[in-house]
Parts: sequence; structure tokens; C-alpha cells
Amino acid sequence: MSDGVHSPEPAQPLHLSVNGREREVRTAPDTPLLHVLRNDLELNGPKYGCGLGECGACTVLVDGVAARSCVIPVRGVVGREVVTLEGLGGPDCPGPTQRAFIECQAAQCGYCLNGMIMAVEALLRRNPNPSEQDMRQELRHNLCRCGTHVEILQAAHRAAELRAQARAAHGGTDGAA
Repeated sequence: MSDGVHSPEPAQPLHLSVNGREREVRTAPDTPLLHVLRNDLELNGPKYGCGLGECGACTVLVDGVAARSCVIPVRGVVGREVVTLEGLGGPDCPGPTQRAFIECQAAQCGYCLNGMIMAVEALLRRNPNPSEQDMRQELRHNLCRCGTHVEILQAAHRAAELRAQARAAHGGTDGAA
């Protein structure tokens, strides 16, 4: 039928790897990854901010690279590893980057926190010893309206220290993916 109206793609089973677990979801392939993570998989680390990939609140790691989940269709992560904030650690055993943000009290309202932590995590996975400029560059597109930028940078430095300590304790690997 060519009525000029685009009908949505029908829901179909998609197989995803999220936080180290294989998951099946039934959704249209063009559904934003953020919606699948929050609504179908009940992972609330990534936040809906702008819906345009501009603010960073929805950041996840896709194959270890920071990505804005609000603008990625779920079909784009089939066969790839997605890591959300929940995949870095939990309340009882936070990962090094999460622990650094807690120790440095790098949150006020907390809305940007997911994106900040995930951006720092991505940076530290590819560069375990970043400079201050590297950290600033990595975080420059993540918006924080509360003004906790100083604490966020302190947390980024602390995360690098914690990961270095973990690497030393584990013979060269920090135990984080």
C-alpha cells in the first residue's frame, strides 16, 4: 500500500548482549537502544535527556566505545557488546570508576552522572593513564547543569588511580572489562 505514510517495522525477536548476558527482545529494529534498555530490560542507568545524542545522559559502551543510546537503533547493536552503568558494578561492589565518583562526591542532581561515568570508563579502557586534557576532551560533550565539573574531573583522576592500583594488585589487569 502506498499511502505515503511510513508504517513502523513490525516487532521481531532481536538477540542482544548486554552487560555480559545474552538477551532477547521483541521490538521493531529501528527502536532506539535507550528505549529497549530502559523499558524492556529495566536498566535505568542510561537516562533520557535530549533524545538527540547531544547531552550524554544516555551514554552506554558499545564494544568498549562510548555511544549515545538514544540515537542508535537497536538493530545497530545486534552482535555487539553493550555495557550500561549497571554492567560496571552494583551498589554492593561498584566498579573502580563508579567508586571514584562516589568517593569524590561527583554528583549533585545525578542526572548527568551516567554519561560522565560511562565517558570516563571508555577513556580509561583505551588510555589507562590519561592527561587532564584527555579527560576534559572526553567529557566536553557531556552536559552537567549543576556545576559539579570540578568534582567530576577529580573523580576521573581518582578512577585512573583506582584502576592503576587494581592492575598492580592483579598483575597487570585491573579486573574491569
